[in-house]
Amino acid sequence: MKKFVSIITITAAIAVVMVSCKNNPVTPQVIYADTTGFAQFQEWKAMNEQPVVITSPKTVALKRNTANKTTSMTSSTSSEAKVAKKKGWSNAAKYSVIGGGAGAVGGAIINKRNRVAGGVVGGIVLGGIGYGIGRAKDKKEGRY
Repeated sequence: MKKFVSIITITAAIAVVMVSCKNNPVTPQVIYADTTGFAQFQEWKAMNEQPVVITSPKTVALKRNTANKTTSMTSSTSSEAKVAKKKGWSNAAKYSVIGGGAGAVGGAIINKRNRVAGGVVGGIVLGGIGYGIGRAKDKKEGRY
């Protein structure tokens, strides 16, 4: 039984090392000066393409007085832009919950003398590993 546990531990450690290693070389980011004003154009375009929701109709009141020949006009509008909401759980949350549950079950199965302690330790370890993997996926998707 001790050989079995040590083999599983070594295999898990190798798997963690293999998952955490990246083959992507780090390249420095080069920042170019905007001499044509393209960045300003993109900002202007982004501002003008935002959806606008009008919450109340436009009201106009017109009063005419023929004796004084004065005209007064009032109008009021209110508009609010829609904000895109991120729905659901982040990958970091999902993977940490899944990893914590799997680790708790695995730890309870492996540690037969004290199943509660094994479950707690396994849940914490695999929950942390799952969080790291999910956080990396969130960064790749641009959520963080």
